[in-house]
Amino acid sequence: MSAAAWELPAHAAAEARLLERHGVTSWQALAQLDDSRLRRLASQGEASEPTLRRLRGQARLVVAVGLEPAQAALLLHAGIADARGLARADPQQLWVQAGRLQRRLTGQAVAPPDMATLQGWISRARRAAN
Repeated sequence: MSAAAWELPAHAAAEARLLERHGVTSWQALAQLDDSRLRRLASQGEASEPTLRRLRGQARLVVAVGLEPAQAALLLHAGIADARGLARADPQQLWVQAGRLQRRLTGQAVAPPDMATLQGWISRARRAAN
């Protein structure tokens, strides 16, 4: 799978500007940031540390599992923070939870992931976690 395009969500515009100014211009680079670097970036006052942490979690799912950014964001909202968590997820429970979240976030405009897709994500996460 090709690398996902570097485009952060609109609600994270301040964080995107800060990251790009500090040379973080890819999901890979964002995934590799450690806690101390995130704290230093957030301490500059223009970006939220919790938002930076969520973006890093999203980046780690994008990079480790090969998800699209929107898919990784959905999993984060469902409580899946990394490849290990996705690898341990129960497919049925995740399908119900992800479907509920997708409908709440986008209504019927975007179909939630189907069971086969979720099982594929879980399989890729298991390979990535090993």
